[in-house]
Amino acid sequence: MADSFKLSFAPFARLRGVLITFCAENLKFGSATQKALSPIGDLVRRAAAADRFTGKNGSTLDIIAPAGLGAPRLVVVGTGKESGFKDRDLVKLGGVAMGKVPISAAQTTIFAESAAGAFKSDQVVDLALGVRLRAYTFDRYKTKRKEGEERADKVEVNFACANPAAAERAWARKSAVADGVVMARDLINEPANVLYPGEFARRASGLRRLGAVVDVLDVAAMRKLGMGALLGVGQGSAHEPKVVVMRWNGGKRDLAPIAFIGKGVCFDSGGISIKPAQGMEDMKGDMAGAACVVGLMHALAARKAKVNAIGVIGLVENMPDGKAQRPGDIVTTMSGQTIEIINTDAEGRLVLADVLHYVNKRFKPRFMIDLATLTGAIMVALGQEYAGLFANDDKLAERLTKAGEATGERVWRMPLGAEYDKIIDSKFADMKNTGGRWAGSITAAQLLQRFVGKTPWAHLDIAGTALGSPQTDINKSWSAGWGVRLLDRLVADHYER
Repeated sequence: MADSFKLSFAPFARLRGVLITFCAENLKFGSATQKALSPIGDLVRRAAAADRFTGKNGSTLDIIAPAGLGAPRLVVVGTGKESGFKDRDLVKLGGVAMGKVPISAAQTTIFAESAAGAFKSDQVVDLALGVRLRAYTFDRYKTKRKEGEERADKVEVNFACANPAAAERAWARKSAVADGVVMARDLINEPANVLYPGEFARRASGLRRLGAVVDVLDVAAMRKLGMGALLGVGQGSAHEPKVVVMRWNGGKRDLAPIAFIGKGVCFDSGGISIKPAQGMEDMKGDMAGAACVVGLMHALAARKAKVNAIGVIGLVENMPDGKAQRPGDIVTTMSGQTIEIINTDAEGRLVLADVLHYVNKRFKPRFMIDLATLTGAIMVALGQEYAGLFANDDKLAERLTKAGEATGERVWRMPLGAEYDKIIDSKFADMKNTGGRWAGSITAAQLLQRFVGKTPWAHLDIAGTALGSPQTDINKSWSAGWGVRLLDRLVADHYER
């Protein structure tokens, strides 16, 4: 999409292609919008009356070929009552606007103005972010299109605004986040025969172009480190596991880094404890946590964030080969702790156990946040509206919650407690990798907590939000690239100096 989609910023006088404007309730427009619409007189009011359109937030009025306007289509987007806009409100409005642009349209002009006046530059780029995310498609493997599905070869969306130069500067930063989300979506949407651990590692290594330092650990290196849990998951696959370490050093040299860890199971068959056939194809997305970390590291590097950040992803396939690990096996983790395998489909926590310990020991970070499509149990608890948040640090949990509210990528804190540890105690090893049906997402988090020591840590169970994502005004893809905007906001608000 990057090559065929372009955003630009220009003065209000310029008008090209489909025209999109905003209005408050009772059809109140800004002055620049009124001037632009003056050639068509009271056409908008007559059309609104006929369609019972009043300007309610998120509603739209679509007028095709308005005579005298010089645009093939006019779309009016309602903003509701005249009040302040939150960031996520503007992102949503941008998505609503882009959703009304025909896929065959090559050019669109969006008047970045509310009834109260022109949007400020940071508001314009929030609109632009919504437009960019809504415009995303993943159809690279389609060789034929049905009638009416033909897309323009190149699409340009122009924002008419009060200060184009300032908006352009602000977009340079915001576009880095948009690109990170798109990168995460692409990775998650790819089929597993294309995106296996080695290919995933190759794509993540592309961050070197932005100035990030990237190292890839192979099986020999992991064996030397003692990553028995991670290697156990991958031993049944023809594709060897990888661990990718991405470093962005944009902060003060002597300041400890912040760390993000992602589960990267490129395909999860369940292993010997094989999953049911129905829906197994979705397990190509069991690496969504790793995809988010790569997208986040791209965003931080591309916008030259003033922070030292580490992103580490454990990449494996979980397959039922003759060499695959079995229920009853016992593996020794890098930390020296042992885990009895009860169910080979509880594999993500094994990958994260070794990677969390590795990051903690090697980099001594200020905090660690891991992301994983870890349990179906979290979907039973929270559905697809919130990700599960588990944390050993109240301040980190609070900051994540606020960043979630600001971006719309919301988290809900779940409990941790010593009582749950009893459920995963093993008769034969230090712990077992699953405690059964009850409190499944909590016991998974309890296991992870045993590998973080005293370092502030948060675990995000994103099984419900990251793949098969809800269709929204800014996402019509199978994956929303969930988490990139949340964590970028967390970093921007609290950790850049």
